[in-house]
Amino acid sequence: MPISIRPLTQFIGGEVSGLDITRPLTPEEVATLEHGMDQHAVLVFHDQHLTDEQQKAFSLNFGPLEHTAGGNVTKAAERRLDAYMADVSNLGADHKPLARDDRRRMFNLGNRLWHSDSSFRAVPAKYSLLSGRIVVDRGGRTEFADMRAAYDALDDATKAEIEDLVCEHSLLYSRGTLGFTDLTEDERRMFTPVRQRLVRTHPVTGRKSLYLSSHIGTIIGWPMPEARAFIRDLSEHAVQDRFVYRHAWRQFDLVMWDNRTTMHRVTRFDETQVRDMRRTTVAGDGMTVAQQEAA
Repeated sequence: MPISIRPLTQFIGGEVSGLDITRPLTPEEVATLEHGMDQHAVLVFHDQHLTDEQQKAFSLNFGPLEHTAGGNVTKAAERRLDAYMADVSNLGADHKPLARDDRRRMFNLGNRLWHSDSSFRAVPAKYSLLSGRIVVDRGGRTEFADMRAAYDALDDATKAEIEDLVCEHSLLYSRGTLGFTDLTEDERRMFTPVRQRLVRTHPVTGRKSLYLSSHIGTIIGWPMPEARAFIRDLSEHAVQDRFVYRHAWRQFDLVMWDNRTTMHRVTRFDETQVRDMRRTTVAGDGMTVAQQEAA
């Protein structure tokens, strides 16, 4: 059965059928999925009963995996998963839901803010692949906004204004938005801000997109209050309903998205229920802008 990709909205999202991603893929199948990502930015695969090793193997078709160090406050002894699997569940090492006041849970509440994975790294991520091993029956959707369509809808004056702007991204900014400032000195050093372009050009399609995220704290050369107000305005524009796909999870779904051209967030859910979500991240291949040298 050949691979088929059905569009899910006008701008973003495609549902893949005719492929079992638990087995090795052919180069032709990989090329078809890469083309599907270039077109749809988000791909949905249903009924994929993956192990962690199978998920990593599938992800490696698209590039090397990103190490999870530097993206959370979970200590090594607290990990449920290995260092190349991001644990975006609500579970501790005992596989039970984290307590409401657990600092790991409070830090992870930042996932409810619109963001792009690893924009807080000097070399930001390419793709993310999220597997729903145990899903909740209400809430807990993942929403995706198309930053290409959002860019296209801007007026020419705004496009000209933002073309060469550079922003600072850090987990300090996104978590600070929620009032989470209880960080150690080592964590603050780990989350040192990095610089990213505000407008990115896709290396294959040539399409431009906004590169937005809750991790943005300022625009280089702008007063911070003005920068944050402007980024807020751009973000509100970018997450209009017409640009958004909302994924209602079924157990064993895998959703794959391009962090270069989308933002996403998870919606609120009953955290007394188990929600076991496991993410692999395909590393990017370069900086969007040169980083400032450490003082």
